[in-house]
Order: sequence, then C-alpha cells, then structure tokens
Amino acid sequence: MRLHYLELILFSTYAELRAERARSYLGLLWWIIEPAMNMATYYFVFAVVLKTAQHDYVPFLLVGLTFWQWFKSCISHGGHAIWGQLPLIRQVKLPSQVFPSVQILADTVKFIFILLLLFVILWCTGYPPNITYLALLPVLLLELVFAAGAAYVVGAVMPLVPDLRFVIEQILQVMMFLSGVVFSLDSVPESMRRWFALNPIVDLVDAGRGILMHARWPDWSALGRVALISLALYAFGAWLIQHLTPRYVKLPT
Repeated sequence: MRLHYLELILFSTYAELRAERARSYLGLLWWIIEPAMNMATYYFVFAVVLKTAQHDYVPFLLVGLTFWQWFKSCISHGGHAIWGQLPLIRQVKLPSQVFPSVQILADTVKFIFILLLLFVILWCTGYPPNITYLALLPVLLLELVFAAGAAYVVGAVMPLVPDLRFVIEQILQVMMFLSGVVFSLDSVPESMRRWFALNPIVDLVDAGRGILMHARWPDWSALGRVALISLALYAFGAWLIQHLTPRYVKLPT
C-alpha cells in the first residue's frame, strides 16, 4: 500500500477514535469499562456459578478474553467497514482495503489500553513481568496479521452478501468456545484436541498465557505454523478485496 494511503489510514484512525470518544460521555474510560463488563460476565458464569476448580482461573480467563476480544472486534468492525462505506467507495477512488484497515487499527489502539490494564492486574495478583515478555511482541503481531486477514475476507464478501452481518456474531461466539478462551484444552477429550489445535487462536492464546502467567517461552514451531496461515490469509483477503472492488461500485444502493 502506498505511503499516502498509509498516512490516510493513520489520520482516519485518529479521527475515528476521536469521534468515538466524543460520542460517549465516558470517553476513553468506555474502552476499558466495556471489555471489563464482558470479562466480569464470563467470570461470574464460569467461576461463581459453575465453580470452575482451576486455582488460577481468574488470570487464565482475563488473558484469554483480552486476546479474544481484540480478534473479535477486528472481525466485527473491519468486516462491516467496506459494506458501510459503499456510498463513499462509489464517489472516491480509494483502495477498499483502507476502510477495514482503519477499523482494525482503531481496535488495536483500544486493545493496547486493555492490555496495559491486564498487565497491572496480573502484576498485582502475583504474576510479575518476566524476560519472556520479549516474545509478546511477535505473538501480538501474528494475531494482528491473522485478524486483519480474516477481517479482509469477511469485509470483501459482506457487500455481496449483506445478510452475513446477521450471522457473523454467532459464528464468532461459537469460535470463541472452540479457541480455549474460557476453558483449558486439557479438559477436552484427546480425540478432539487435535481439531481444536487447528485453530490459530488456540496457539496465540496459549502463547499469551504462557508468557504472562508462567514465564514460559512460546512454542516457536506452533507460531511458525500460525505465521504461515496468517500471511496466507492476509494475502488472500487483500487480493479478494482488490478483485471484488469493481463490483462494489455496481451494487444497488
């Protein structure tokens, strides 16, 4: 993507975040309050009502939900971006990839705030920073690439199949339970565990938990597999958007 398009994405992201902050009385606090309420709901269900026996379940859940919520937000918002901007795409000659990229970058900025809060919570509950934090950056970059690729694919198809917006949230809800976010994969029968392992989010969440909770270096071979999947998905998503863009301008209003 050309440099001036990158500058446009950065400026549009800043404008999007500023407008979102202005639309809420709580402003920046809402970026933290909303995911915190979501985490509290899952904690109440699994730790209080179902009484999960895992002694470190609270940090286990918080790390999983933090990583998952970022991925989900990128898909939800980035996947709607092209469809929501069809009138502008018909009037202005811009790469359609710009629109989901802005949403993904905006969600990444908000994720950074949540991640910093997660650090503080973990440090205060007996999980201090450690040397393996150095591996956190490549793990997060891989998740960003994977999320962007998935958002591009959804975003490319949604203008042609608008009803997809009604089912994407349900698909993501099911996918969350297949990603080991709220329960350990150790509780999954051995015969099914290999199918769960095909999901790249499983490896990313596990790597994040290993780093933040156990000072454990990630499985680099598993991350290498995730990198190949993520790059392939990203390239396919970018190609799909470019290939379908001429059809967007012909869609009925």
